[in-house]
Parts: sequence; C-alpha cells; structure tokens
Amino acid sequence: MLATRAVAVGFTLITVAKTMTSVAATTSTEPRGLHASASRDARSGSPRQRLQKLLAVPGYAPNRVNDLLLLRPETDGQTASGPKEKSSNKHVVFFHGDIQNFQEQMALQPEGSQWLCWSLEQVAFTLGRRFPDRHVWVVRASRMYLHKFSCYHNFVESNMFGAPEHSPYSPGFGAFRHLRALLSHGMERADLPNPLQPQGGADGIPSGFSLALVGFSKGCVVLNQLVYELSGARADPQLSHFVKRVTDMYWLDGGHPGGSETWVTDKQVLKELASGGVSIHAHVTPYEVCDPMRAWVGREYGYFIKTLEEFGVCPSKKLHFEDEPPSIDNHFRVIQEF
Repeated sequence: MLATRAVAVGFTLITVAKTMTSVAATTSTEPRGLHASASRDARSGSPRQRLQKLLAVPGYAPNRVNDLLLLRPETDGQTASGPKEKSSNKHVVFFHGDIQNFQEQMALQPEGSQWLCWSLEQVAFTLGRRFPDRHVWVVRASRMYLHKFSCYHNFVESNMFGAPEHSPYSPGFGAFRHLRALLSHGMERADLPNPLQPQGGADGIPSGFSLALVGFSKGCVVLNQLVYELSGARADPQLSHFVKRVTDMYWLDGGHPGGSETWVTDKQVLKELASGGVSIHAHVTPYEVCDPMRAWVGREYGYFIKTLEEFGVCPSKKLHFEDEPPSIDNHFRVIQEF
C-alpha cells in the first residue's frame, strides 16, 4: 500500500535508484511536531526532554562536521525526588538512510512531510527503547542531495547520490578517526561526564566506555568503510584502544545506488572483522535481498554471512517479513523489529 503511495508522490529519482532508503510510514507511539533542542538541565523525564540536538559538531578536521542527536538514557540525570542511578558510559551510534532528516526539515519538503514518523528524532526514540541503558547518538549525513539522498562523505568517499568508494585505512581521512573525534566533541558539547578524548591511546578512553554501531539502508556504507579500515586502525596505537571498545555492529537492510559492494565481500577484510571479537548482526528484508532487479544485493549478503561463518563467527541474522511482499514499508520497519 505504501509503495503505491510513494509512487503517487512521485519519487522519480528514488525509484530509479531503488537500492537507497526510500519512504515509508508506520504508526508511532511518539508525538508528532516535537522540537528536540532539550537544554542541558532537562536530562530526565520524558524522551523529548532527554533529546538534545547538537549542530555542526566537528570531527577529525574542522571542516568535517556533522549534526548529531543525543538521546540520554533514562538513568541519566536527576528526578524531582532526587538523583537517579548514574548511567554507564555505553553508547550507540546510528547512521540513517535516504529521506530521513530532522523533523522540521522533513516537514518543509513535499515528499518528506508525509513520512515524519521516520524522522531522525523518532528513530532516536525507537532506539532508546531498544537500548534503554545507553546514550543513543544519531549522526545526520553531512549532505542531503535534493533533500533525499544521504551522503556520508565525511566517513567515506561518495558521489552525489551517496554511492561509496571504499578504501583501506588512511591516517589523514579515516572513518574511525572521524567517528572518534565526532563522539568526543559531541560528548563535550552535551556536557557529558568523563567524555571520550578526541585522540590518544588507552589514556584517552574513559572507564567503562563501549560502543555499538547501527547502520540502516544507506547508513550501512559507514559500517562497511569501518570494516575496510579495521586492519589499519587496529595497528595504529592512537586508535587501537578505541576500536577495541566496539562491541556490536548492526547492519539493517543495507542498500545504496551503486551496482556492487552493498555488503563487504573482500575475504581478507572479512577475516579481519571475524578476528576482532565484535558481535555481528545482520537484519534484512525481501525489499533489499530478494529483488531480482538487484540480485547482487542478495548474493553479496549471502557471501558476507557464509564467509564470516567459515572464519568461525556466528552472526546474528534474520530475514524479516519473509512471508510478505517486498515493500518500502517493511524496509523501514526493520528499524523497529531488529
């Protein structure tokens, strides 16, 4: 039903590039029309009070900036009756797909306004329910071409539509370096206690710090680039201790407009991923992996899983909605179901 509605809206470019995140809607338990610029003093209470928008946060270089949303865990801060239990230093970082943006910006676009339930704010609330004891960070893509196509060029070289050109680790332009600096500056801007330091060895990592990474649709290109960088980042004494704190990586129905490398298929790179002790999760839907017009996506996904299993890893994997026709609706719903 929603796929038909999407066509009626006229998503011409998204129809041509079907691999990228498109539009969908499901009912949401969170209120619409929220304004998510919570102050530092409102660190407890409702989810809206715990959500903070951080604009133009610098990463590894001053000109590499991203907007962030931070949803603090319920255990963070104070209540009217006294202090709450102090939250641990656990964090989740989410990379979104196409069309998704801040709610007020989506509302200004004829196409985006119909899909506000998948805004970045609403996704933050969904992830907060999935990870109630963690700080949830939503990283907004640094460029949204035509207000639709998410481009993560701060993390990986990409064309205007966000199709990536993956590369090995580079000390001067690394996704790991940018991610670490972005989180560090974001934690400082949000006035979190005991923040991550933007660079340094073990002494720059706060006690109890851990990190889970979640990519959805186009956002999976960031996870893929991090995997390509693992070998070099682990060998860099300035980054190795940060990389070791990554506990989980979640691929949610990865897709992008390129004709290959939707999933990592380099065997040596996957061997490095398998050797690091990271828990790997792959959640897909028929929309991405069962499309005969993009058969390589399903083949690459199968190779990704099979190769990791050959290296002794047992990824957590699930094909969601397998008994339902492929739809953009279910493509988005994987964010709620994983």
